[in-house]
Amino acid sequence: MLQAGETHPSPTDLELHRRVLVGHCYRMLGSVAEADDAVQETMVRAWRHRHRYEGRASLRTWMYRIATRVCLDTLSHQKRRGRPMELSAVGTIDDPLTALPNETWIEPIPDVMAIPDDADPLERTALRQSIRLAFVAALQHLPPRQRAVLLLTEVLGWPAADVAGLLRTSVPAVNSALQRARATLAARDVAPDGAALTPEQSALVDRYVDAFERYDIDALTALLHHDGSMSMPPFPLWLRGHADIKAWLLGRGAGCRGSRLLPTAACGSPAFGQYKPAEPGVLRPWALVVLEQRGDRLAHMNYFLDTATLFPRFGLPEKILSDDR
Repeated sequence: MLQAGETHPSPTDLELHRRVLVGHCYRMLGSVAEADDAVQETMVRAWRHRHRYEGRASLRTWMYRIATRVCLDTLSHQKRRGRPMELSAVGTIDDPLTALPNETWIEPIPDVMAIPDDADPLERTALRQSIRLAFVAALQHLPPRQRAVLLLTEVLGWPAADVAGLLRTSVPAVNSALQRARATLAARDVAPDGAALTPEQSALVDRYVDAFERYDIDALTALLHHDGSMSMPPFPLWLRGHADIKAWLLGRGAGCRGSRLLPTAACGSPAFGQYKPAEPGVLRPWALVVLEQRGDRLAHMNYFLDTATLFPRFGLPEKILSDDR
C-alpha cells in the first residue's frame, strides 16, 4: 500500500488491483485470455508511467483509466464475440457440428478471477451481475466507447465528468452514449440480477445435478422454461424447447450418460465441470457447464467444450475416478 507522502506506486501496489482489473477487462472484451493480456499491458504502462500518478485520485481509479484505454485499443481491431444464440438461428438435432475458432465465442470466467475477496456485499452483487454471460453478451452489441461509458458509470459508479475526461469528450456526449447503451441492453432484455441464489434457486440447481447424473432426461427438461435453450461452444448449434433438447440428450448426446459434475462458479452463476466416462473406472473432462436461471426455472444450459483451456483455469482436475465423491 502507498504510504503517507508517497505518490509513486510500487509493483506490489499495482498487483493489489489485478483482480478487479481482470473483471473490468473481461467485461470489455468478453475473453479471459484477452483480459489477462490487457491487464498485463496495463501493469506495464502503469509501471512505466508511475511518475505521472499524482495521488489526486485513488490508485485503483488511475489503473482503471489505463485498463480502459488498453481495452479500447484492443477493440479497435477485434471482431465482436458472442454466444451461439446471438450468432446463428436456432438449430435442429440433425444439424452438422462444425467447430468455430475460439475467438468467436464469449468465454466463461471464474468468479474468483473477477470478484475480490474483500468486496462488500453491494460491490459483490454488482460485480456478479456484470460478469453474467447474458450481460457480457449484450455488451458485445455496444460500440466500444458506449461499452466503456456503461461499465464505468453503471458498474464502477464513475461520475459522467470523470468518464468524459478519460474519453476526451463532453459530459453531454457521455450522457447521450449512456442513454443509447441502456436502450440497447433493455431491448435485449438483460435484467440486473447479481444477488446470491435464493434457497429455491439453490434447490433447483441441486435437482439439475441429481437429474443429470442419473440421466433422467424427463426430470431434467422439466426444470427448464418452455423456451429454455442449450448450447455447446465451439459449435454454433443451439437448441430451444423441451422436445429438441430431450431428443438431443437421448440421441446424439447420449454419451453423456454416466457423467459426474464437480461444482465451481463461473460468470456469477452456478457452474460445474462435467466428466464423462472414458475408460473403466475413469471419467475425463467433457464440458464446463454454466447454468442461467430465470425465476423458478432454468433458462439456458451452456456447455463449453474447450476443456483443455477451461478446466485448468477453473482448477478442475484432469480426471476423476468413478467412485470418487
